Amino acid sequence: MNNLNFNFNSVIELINTFNTEQKCIEYLEQIRWNGNVVSPYDSTSKVYKYSKNNRYRCKNTNKDFNVKSGTLFESSNIKLQKWFLAIYLITSHKKGISSHQLAKDLNVTQKTSFFMLHRIRNCYGIKTEQLEGIVEIDETFIGGKVRNNEVAEGEKRNMGRSTKTKTAVFGAVERNGKLIAKVVEDTKTKTLLPHIKENIKKGTSVMTDEWTAYKKLYKNYIHSVIKHNEGEFVDGNIYTNTIECFWSHLKRGIKGIYHKVIKKHLQKYVDEFVFRYNTKDYNENERFNYFFGNMKNRLRYKDLICCEV
Repeated sequence: MNNLNFNFNSVIELINTFNTEQKCIEYLEQIRWNGNVVSPYDSTSKVYKYSKNNRYRCKNTNKDFNVKSGTLFESSNIKLQKWFLAIYLITSHKKGISSHQLAKDLNVTQKTSFFMLHRIRNCYGIKTEQLEGIVEIDETFIGGKVRNNEVAEGEKRNMGRSTKTKTAVFGAVERNGKLIAKVVEDTKTKTLLPHIKENIKKGTSVMTDEWTAYKKLYKNYIHSVIKHNEGEFVDGNIYTNTIECFWSHLKRGIKGIYHKVIKKHLQKYVDEFVFRYNTKDYNENERFNYFFGNMKNRLRYKDLICCEV
């Protein structure tokens, strides 16, 4: 396959670059296979190409496939041109885009745009290497805005770290580097420590507030504490302002664009904002290409809507 050039840094350039469905297919084939077509059914099989319709056959399984097989685009009747525009819009908008707005932009139904957005979000969870250097650690809570008249008699309002109506999210960010964020059941030591050990390299310098779950970090890390309860927010190089700014951005995006997110889907929305943070220094073309590195995550509609709470 020839080395195809697809360069764009604006929505107009994107539309002009992918002005036919065939160009979209050629782009996907370059990103996914780079000239070496691999069967999604048997990676060791020889592959034959049909003369028409951009289809291939896996010799070992005798099954047909194309570049969309086994990706978020599989079994979708939506043209790739609309998919590409949707991906561009959701990855480039700093706070995301609602399904209602995307439906208008693409001239599809709101139900269709909702499914498209969730299929795209399902591809955001790109695994990063362990964080190192100087890492800020913190946790936040999403939801829980309960009015007084919604509190039953004899019950207390959902305050502090209660997860009765709020959902906890753990996060860590490498200074001038990558960020990770995970939805967690609570903010206890036994819950947070496994995430810290998995995502932060042993011996790293970590910055936290005085929350008790972090008291044992000194065993594996160089641990510094900023005492928020004493009105302390910066002590030289010790602060957690970077991760706290991310929490602020995440909450403004959810409240301003999506308004309400159920717990089942929250991790996908968190992944969306993490993706934007980790690609903030990329240009539009680079961010678009990076996204497709994880496109082999397919979400089925029945899995999206089942057990919604």
